[in-house]
Amino acid sequence: MPRVLIAAIGAAMLALFLGPKFIAWLRSNEVGQFVRPAGLIPAGHAEKQGTPTMGGLLILLATIVPFAILSARSTQAMLVLFTAIACGAIGFLDDWRKIVRKRSLGLSGRLRLIGLVAIAAVLVYVAVRVVGLPTTLTIPIADESIDVGAIVYFVIVALVVMASANAVNLTDGLDGLAGGVAGIVLLAYTGIAFVSGQRDLAILGAALVGACIGFLWFNSHPAQVFMGDTGSYALGGAIAAMAVMTKTEILLIVIAAVFVIEALSVIIQVIVFKRFKRRVFLMTPLHHHFEMAGWSETKIIFRMWLIAALFAATGFTVFFRDFTL
Repeated sequence: MPRVLIAAIGAAMLALFLGPKFIAWLRSNEVGQFVRPAGLIPAGHAEKQGTPTMGGLLILLATIVPFAILSARSTQAMLVLFTAIACGAIGFLDDWRKIVRKRSLGLSGRLRLIGLVAIAAVLVYVAVRVVGLPTTLTIPIADESIDVGAIVYFVIVALVVMASANAVNLTDGLDGLAGGVAGIVLLAYTGIAFVSGQRDLAILGAALVGACIGFLWFNSHPAQVFMGDTGSYALGGAIAAMAVMTKTEILLIVIAAVFVIEALSVIIQVIVFKRFKRRVFLMTPLHHHFEMAGWSETKIIFRMWLIAALFAATGFTVFFRDFTL
């Protein structure tokens, strides 16, 4: 337990210490955010143009240092860290392309998809062949596991990785929203890893939580820096890999419910609009709907944090109940 707590505190303090210098470096090199065209985002977001981005690099650095010092670097934890860094690399390329082109469009969807599938392939191969995890899906509460076979399991993990990375990315539309929700979700997974005896995984989870907390100091409204796709993809990848390593791929839907809801709002909007030429929401993702309805940015963020905490706590409780039976 002490190492887990120290990892969280160390990551938070490192992010707080490095944050000002890192933001100053981003400003001096004009690494700024390019917002989407008017009509695709609420009008008030135009003022965010130029805010330093790629803050995900700070999150990753603040995570890696305490983890490397405090952990035994088990294969399970290193695999989660690899997934986070690899997904973050895809996000970094996306951010970099936006900066070079000076527009809000980065990597094509196809390239991001190929990259995420390749990462999922490595994740599944090492998890099954090296770590020895079964190709099963655990059904919460029912206390049953279904062996779906290697091929189907790979497809499921690929979907989990793609969905998680993109859902966090979609949620990253308000100052501190994605970072706060990700921190809450990762806190639940830190508890799950600790309870299940995976100490290195718990240390990594705690370091990620601490890094999110330290980053939020600078990312809270009004944000001094954005995590960018570098951060959202890295956090999404870490969450997906934590779900795989703890065999909670299905329970992830509950633990990360806010991310799921944000992604579903976009899917529903697209399907209904194409079919009926009508909008279900004023704007998607869902947090923009509430903005258009007149809610303040801070109210939306705080309430989504509360909802995230309730669902994460519920998911952890279900896992703890099943694990201790």
